Amino acid sequence: MEKTIKVIMVEPMKEPYPAEVKNTLEGLQKAVGGYIETVYLEDNVVLICNEEGKLIGLPGNRSFGNDIIAGTFFVAGSNDDGDFMSLTEDKIRQYSDRFQKPEAFTQEQVEDASAIFSLDFRV
Repeated sequence: MEKTIKVIMVEPMKEPYPAEVKNTLEGLQKAVGGYIETVYLEDNVVLICNEEGKLIGLPGNRSFGNDIIAGTFFVAGSNDDGDFMSLTEDKIRQYSDRFQKPEAFTQEQVEDASAIFSLDFRV
């Protein structure tokens, strides 16, 4: 297992940027500011966000399907065993483009969005 992983970090009102995150539970939690929640975007690619982001009033970050992700999140690779891994250069470009444009939301919009845990966008 990699000790640090290359990810795309996405903060509210900022453009995404490549970052390295410690590949431990503590390192992942530190990156999102709390308990982690995973949403599989496709095979071997996972979005990791703060599980309680909406509950604790974190600002809306990006729309995702019918939902809004609250707080900082990042996109990482994963393997068939569910371990997190570095993104490939192609995936870094793909997800940097996908989340390139910062979005602004009211707190009411964030609270009204459907629950993130119900999303699974694997093809």
